[in-house]
Amino acid sequence: MSSRRVVLALALSSLRYRAAASLASFVAILAGCGLLIACAGLFETAIVLKAAPERLSAAPLVVGGSAGFKLPDEESQVVPYAERAVLPEDQVAKISAVQGVGQAVPDVSFATVLLHDGAPEPGASVLSGHGWDSASLGGYQLTEGAAPNTPGQVVLDSATASAAGLHAGSAVDLAVNGQRQSFQISGVAQPSQTVRAPAFFFSVADAQRFNAHPGTVGLVGVFPADGVDAADLAGKISEQVPSLTVLTGDDRGSAEFVGVGGSQLPLILLAAVFGGMVLVVMALVVSATISLTVRQRQQELALLRATGATPKQVHRMVVMETMAVGALAAVCGAFLGSLLGNWIFSTSGSLGIVPDELAFTQDIIAFAAGIVATLAITFGAAWFAALAASRARPIQALAEAAIPGAKVNAVRRMGALICGAATVLLASTTVFMPADSAAAIGGPALLTGAIGVALLGPEIIAWVVDRFGPFVRRVAGRDATLAVVNTRARAVAFAAVLTPITLATAVALGNVYSETTAQKAQVSAYAGQLQADAVLTSAAGGFSPDELARIRSTPGVSTSSPLVTSSGWIEDPYDGNGSDPLRLLGVAPQDQGGTVLATEVTEGSLTALRGDSVALPASVADDLEIKVGAKIKMRLGDGAQVPVTVVALLDSPSSYASMVLPADLLAAHTTSGLASQVLVRGGDAGAIVSALSDRAKDWPGVTVGDDSALAASFQASADVEALINYLLAVLAIAYAAIAAVNTLSVAVLARRREFGAQRLAGADRGQVKRMLFVEGGIVAVTGLVLGIVISLFTVVPMALTTGEIIPSGPVWVFLAVVLAIFLIVWPATALSARLAMRRNAIEAVKMPGQ
Repeated sequence: MSSRRVVLALALSSLRYRAAASLASFVAILAGCGLLIACAGLFETAIVLKAAPERLSAAPLVVGGSAGFKLPDEESQVVPYAERAVLPEDQVAKISAVQGVGQAVPDVSFATVLLHDGAPEPGASVLSGHGWDSASLGGYQLTEGAAPNTPGQVVLDSATASAAGLHAGSAVDLAVNGQRQSFQISGVAQPSQTVRAPAFFFSVADAQRFNAHPGTVGLVGVFPADGVDAADLAGKISEQVPSLTVLTGDDRGSAEFVGVGGSQLPLILLAAVFGGMVLVVMALVVSATISLTVRQRQQELALLRATGATPKQVHRMVVMETMAVGALAAVCGAFLGSLLGNWIFSTSGSLGIVPDELAFTQDIIAFAAGIVATLAITFGAAWFAALAASRARPIQALAEAAIPGAKVNAVRRMGALICGAATVLLASTTVFMPADSAAAIGGPALLTGAIGVALLGPEIIAWVVDRFGPFVRRVAGRDATLAVVNTRARAVAFAAVLTPITLATAVALGNVYSETTAQKAQVSAYAGQLQADAVLTSAAGGFSPDELARIRSTPGVSTSSPLVTSSGWIEDPYDGNGSDPLRLLGVAPQDQGGTVLATEVTEGSLTALRGDSVALPASVADDLEIKVGAKIKMRLGDGAQVPVTVVALLDSPSSYASMVLPADLLAAHTTSGLASQVLVRGGDAGAIVSALSDRAKDWPGVTVGDDSALAASFQASADVEALINYLLAVLAIAYAAIAAVNTLSVAVLARRREFGAQRLAGADRGQVKRMLFVEGGIVAVTGLVLGIVISLFTVVPMALTTGEIIPSGPVWVFLAVVLAIFLIVWPATALSARLAMRRNAIEAVKMPGQ
């Protein structure tokens, strides 16, 4: 039998005698592999953006406007627009003229909400109004009544009619473009498949009247002529009618559901950031676990060397053992990755990070990537862990097995110094960056700091015990004496536990408090650019012109302005924001009563903010060398390129600046075409809120609040970004917690002989457990302190970039993290101690172990 086969047979046969250590490695690799595969699935979902069409399912092809903004400095990269890109009506005729097109059906969508007792249902879908001619795109067939042939008639989808108890011939109240109107139900239609969003189909005349973007259509559904292949026809349409997006298959859903394209960046961010974090955390955790198991076998490996095994054979045996466990864990991790991927994605949908219509995609590529990365990390960890054991001389290895040294080698010390320097460099660099991009630079400081702790772990434990050992003895009593000695002697083993605790603390506190600090600054900056005594918010799609006029005429109102929000770019000269466009605010021109803008004007005047004009942040104008009176080209949220004149420069915050346009101009380039909020100023804020509340009773879905509602609206959009970081923190903490319990259990269970000897010397089980609790407390406190310090290298620079000294965030998060660490360490210690002392003391002393 060859030496390779002998080593393999020895490796496999030894696994059953090391069940606890093998199980620890298996769990660490299994969890890491599952998370990596889940991240790969999220990334694939972001790239594919699979969203099966519903209302457009009957049309084999869907033609929409431009897919996104092609960045001038990176023409291969396309950033999705924030709004729906519409098509001019004349494009419908051009599409119909393409050979092979059987029928081209235009579709428009406008804000329509069913009213119950004068108010819309909470969370009701808004863009639900369409022309009857587009009913064929979803295969809608009348089950009652007739088509809406005259103005004032409407056809309801069967699900909506059934839920509301409505039938053909009934009267119904709808809020169309924010205005309450009564219609007669001419019929009820059933779609060809399940459609979750309600649909209200109006006559052609009404659809044209309600279209918020006259002269345009939202999209065009195309039915190929008989015998024409849809894919071939899509190519022809793209060639003959350029600058349009032609979609087939499940890609059609991105045209139907506006939010699908906008979810790409959050998903990529979630997958990339968390995937990178998992890679680093997994490498640290798996390395610590495998190193601990190898260290505990030092005496066994030394005996193999003493009986004639070569260093190469010992090294190969350890690697083979680990890879056997790793391969099994990776296979099982594929099943776990599928479950975790679906859970993370569904959680992201419930939190509003991604739209419900987007489907989770996870194929063989995602599984292969996760498994390959897992096996590579496992092999690297096993190779390095076995290297020191195989190179050690037998006598030296036996001595190290008895009293493991806490001193790390020069390579690890140099690596720790490099990681420490990188942490300081990242933190200091963050201070000088804009707050909106500082998190991307400061975040990696958490990982570099944790890596440095992992490399110096044994020496850190030894230093803590030497420095604070006397204090621990005074506080914890006589049981602490042996605990301090054990912690010092077993610094290498406890360092493996220290690493995941430090990681969990640093990631949790760093991610959460960085985000809460940045979020507070962001909301304060955006809301601080506006001023209002009362804020009206519509849940019915927006405010109609009639409502805007009545708001202006309310007694006590001196200034009122619709507020429109979107995002866009300065295209010429290009602002270079790329995938992170600037926020656009649309407000009414300044009048004699004042303005709702609170930002100081440094040059120019807001009275000229009319027509095709813009007020730019002074910092943006300076960077692009734009002066008042200059003509620039902007790319707005629906993809329209609009030439505008700069009429004013604003002293906006540099980190969260907004470009201000006339509300009418910006609203015309949003999906709904309406303002969803109105800001009001006057003399007595309380009186204005009361007067407007009385009038708002007749306006469907309109609520009136004070100026705090302004910050709340910005907070809602910021919360989506924050939820990504919270989800990352929870998942990373969960994995680190599993690793900490895993490693701690192995370290305790390996000490059966020690516990047996202590009990034979007169100690009872309670004293042994109290000793272990003190040991766990030392490691937990050390990990907490290190994690807090590491998190400060991210949190404090983030606070400084926002102009604050003290970070913002709830105190309960800090207390919860501290409590969670002790709930991880002490229960795991108690359970492991109970298992380790199941046998009587004499049997325990006879068992193999340390």
